[in-house]
Amino acid sequence: MNSRSLLLLSIAWANLCSAPLQAEDTAVTPFRTDDNPDKALPWFQLVDGSFPPENSAHAISGELIRIDHLERQFYLRVDRDDSQQRGVWDLPVAATMLSYGSIYYNGAPAALQDIPLGTHVHGMFYWKAVDDKSPPPPGPHRRVTPDVDFNRCLQLEDDFSYRARRQQIWKIEAVNLNEKKLTATLYDKGAAAGASKQFDLLSSTQVFTGMGFGNLNSLEAGQMVQFNITWATLYGPGRVLEIWLDEPSRQRATDFQLERHRNHIRERGLPGWVDAVDDETQIVTITFFSGVAPVLFNDLTGIDKEPHGWPFGAQEDDPNAPKGGIAVSRECLMTYDPVNDRKGGNILSIKEIPVELGSSGIQIQVKCGMLLEGFRPHRIVRFYPATWKVDALPREEQFHGRE
Repeated sequence: MNSRSLLLLSIAWANLCSAPLQAEDTAVTPFRTDDNPDKALPWFQLVDGSFPPENSAHAISGELIRIDHLERQFYLRVDRDDSQQRGVWDLPVAATMLSYGSIYYNGAPAALQDIPLGTHVHGMFYWKAVDDKSPPPPGPHRRVTPDVDFNRCLQLEDDFSYRARRQQIWKIEAVNLNEKKLTATLYDKGAAAGASKQFDLLSSTQVFTGMGFGNLNSLEAGQMVQFNITWATLYGPGRVLEIWLDEPSRQRATDFQLERHRNHIRERGLPGWVDAVDDETQIVTITFFSGVAPVLFNDLTGIDKEPHGWPFGAQEDDPNAPKGGIAVSRECLMTYDPVNDRKGGNILSIKEIPVELGSSGIQIQVKCGMLLEGFRPHRIVRFYPATWKVDALPREEQFHGRE
């Protein structure tokens, strides 16, 4: 894969629900969107085994107040807005990340556990499944937010990532340290976007500058900054948790999170789903999900004649060709026992396919020495290139023995 291909994949990141629609209906049947609020139209209903179309998700922002990182589930306290009645302010959505859903923090891909509780985030959501009978999250007097049925999340990102992706940045207009107030104007692609807003500063607000730390005295009018907030819309625009005063500090935060993400994926495998299985030739076709740093796909072409912990026989093993192992995964991307239950062999092809929401645009074919029950179309798997060392994950991350 050349550098231009990786660039295209990176650009694809930035291009990243009440009645059901069938997959064949989506081309001819209109559905409701945030840009088309026609209540006579249904929200788009996800179709198993298919990525959703562009602009089909519903945007919800709020504060991350509870997570189950193993199941990739979370509670989001929805932001207040003018469309809500006071009685449903501050009520949560209980949501689950889609298997192909992406998470971003500090401008880089992330796992759910990377985002601190209390962080204000922006999400893209789909309407609940037709057969979903789960109760809504508890609220006072059994009230629920109007967004309660949007419980499947395609993308989740903190303010830093959200603003950076949209080429937005804040300009500090004034700082009042006595009252702990920060006045800032949002700039969108170089132009002011709306009136200035007044945020609260905390004695614990973290300030980053250059390659190190600053403090509240480092804040000055005229600085172009990014920040993450909490308590958004409760008592004004929000309280500043962290603020980055310059590009070097922002790049350092992104680089750190990117490396954290790379380590996370290398230890748990590249996530994707099975497109097709040829039982006779034992060839499995896999499309990888988005939300993964494109550079990790370079490892698919790596050659390791003595791969780490290679658990397969030599019958289909060409030591001079790329290879790897496939581990069966649950919808939440949790595997069972990848050290021992990976099966795979040589990678026969690596190709680029059209990028869709949730898809990386990278597809491979693997000739396996043995097919497992979980290697079926639309099932979720994780793939380990042969050059990746596979160690046992912490016990809580293995579903082995819980069946």
